[in-house]
Amino acid sequence: MILLDWIGFIGVFLILLAYFLNVTGRLKNTDLPFILLNLIGAGIACLASVLLKYIPFILLEGAWTLISINMLFKYFKNN
Repeated sequence: MILLDWIGFIGVFLILLAYFLNVTGRLKNTDLPFILLNLIGAGIACLASVLLKYIPFILLEGAWTLISINMLFKYFKNN
């Protein structure tokens, strides 16, 4: 695997880790670690998609990043 593959792998792993921890009841979708795992993971996966010039995943991961940023703002607003 090349460096670009590892970048994408790490991003996707973080998103899947957040999902796994959520569905197993270890994290709620309003918990800060869940939000940060999604934000960082989506941001990294988006970067890999940009470097690959793969527009469908740029849109997907970009939207996921923006939604996670919105969740982060809501988190700090409510706490």
